[in-house]
Amino acid sequence: MTELYKLSIHEAGQLLRDKKISSVELTQAHLDRVREVEPQVKAFTLITDELALQQAQEADKRFASGENVHPLTGIPIAIKDVICTKDITTTAGSRMLEHFKPPYNATVMERLNEAGIVMIGKTNMDEFAMGSSTEHSAFFPTKNPWDLERAPGGSSGGSAAAVAAGMAMGSYGSDTGGSIRQPGALCNLIGLKPTYGRVSRFGLIAFASSLDQIGPFARNARDAAILLQAVAGYDKCDSTSSPVDVQNYGAALNGSIKGMRIGVPEEYMIEGTQPGVAQAVQENIERLREMGAEIVSVSLPHTKYGVAAYYIIAPAEASSNLSRYDGIKYGYSYRDTTDLWEGMEKTREFGFGSEVKRRIMLGTYALSAGYYDAYYKRAEKIRTLIKQDFDKAFETVDALVSATSPTVAFKIGEISDPYQMYLNDIFTIPANLAGICGVSIPGGFSEGLPVGMQLLGNTFKEDTLLRIADAFEQVTDYHTRWPQALATV
Repeated sequence: MTELYKLSIHEAGQLLRDKKISSVELTQAHLDRVREVEPQVKAFTLITDELALQQAQEADKRFASGENVHPLTGIPIAIKDVICTKDITTTAGSRMLEHFKPPYNATVMERLNEAGIVMIGKTNMDEFAMGSSTEHSAFFPTKNPWDLERAPGGSSGGSAAAVAAGMAMGSYGSDTGGSIRQPGALCNLIGLKPTYGRVSRFGLIAFASSLDQIGPFARNARDAAILLQAVAGYDKCDSTSSPVDVQNYGAALNGSIKGMRIGVPEEYMIEGTQPGVAQAVQENIERLREMGAEIVSVSLPHTKYGVAAYYIIAPAEASSNLSRYDGIKYGYSYRDTTDLWEGMEKTREFGFGSEVKRRIMLGTYALSAGYYDAYYKRAEKIRTLIKQDFDKAFETVDALVSATSPTVAFKIGEISDPYQMYLNDIFTIPANLAGICGVSIPGGFSEGLPVGMQLLGNTFKEDTLLRIADAFEQVTDYHTRWPQALATV
């Protein structure tokens, strides 16, 4: 049998239901893999090995009784360290929450626990999800399993690296401007950002509340469908959660895209995209045409304003959300003072990292008297125009296709200019501003490193994107390849 950690979720699930393997065996195989490669990759802020084995034993009891069995029962999963886990440290990658143990579970965790998952651990991330490389974690950078000198992307870099390295069968991250799709691209995974409101944000530590969305990482479309199905749906605890019915994502995977119309946005063909990335995506577009899809050119004219609008709206919301970290309620608190205001100032000075401080200052400035109309209000108007661009495009096409990231994985420490780092999300940001769904799928390789192909869909059309991804997997083998950097580890 293949090494257990190399199985897909749906393959392992079938073996568990047929009682050919146990969840304890499967979990132990992943914990062994963690011991083997985690010192090099550094994907986790916390490894919950005792809890994992306990949950695996509970899962095996479910299989023995045949009751309460879910497609994710007994499956080892990793959780981004921004999703609240009751009585288990949840740091958001920050010194501010280094010792924080939430008194409740996020709704996503409640649903996953009901399904009977095995939680391998909490994964590393850019602090408060602000970054595109996982270099802005307060603790340590995570390495890309495809090249240990390179970044896995961010902010959900730990979640992506854990799956790419075989330490978890799937994982969950959060996507505010590309934080699932970009690391998915750089680590050769499916990285899915659901429609805003499709998955509850209750218990997700907030960065930018109108943009954040929880979603899965997986090695193939079928696994991604299972992971999304487990957490999608209305939640009364989240006022932005949508009551729209959840589709059967697995049923949408029929292997065919014949007759579908797929749009290629003119504005996503930009200078600065690495030639190898552009070539791989162009070849994939031709492959989609050969598979029976009609490829048409579309225009999203306000795309060029997306990054500028995002870096006003997101920091503004971050400025508001992070004001709660005052050293009084919870988290890190500077104590060496008798002055309330000095205590609050020093708490934030020592508790927040440089990138978080940068965005708080940007956001506070954009919201300040005299500048609100000039910056924040104008950015929100641009956001409306970007949404209207997508609405118009989806009147004529079923999905849009582009590169996910303009580059393959870059070396850790290579990008020191914050603006250059922000441009990594140039293709992913518009989907968050518009609230639509998007997925990055394995789209080939350039210079031995993964290239991601992004598919964008209309609101609540995740089933369409997964159908295209699954059909694409039938005619390519990109998603089956494993990182060679870990072959000798």
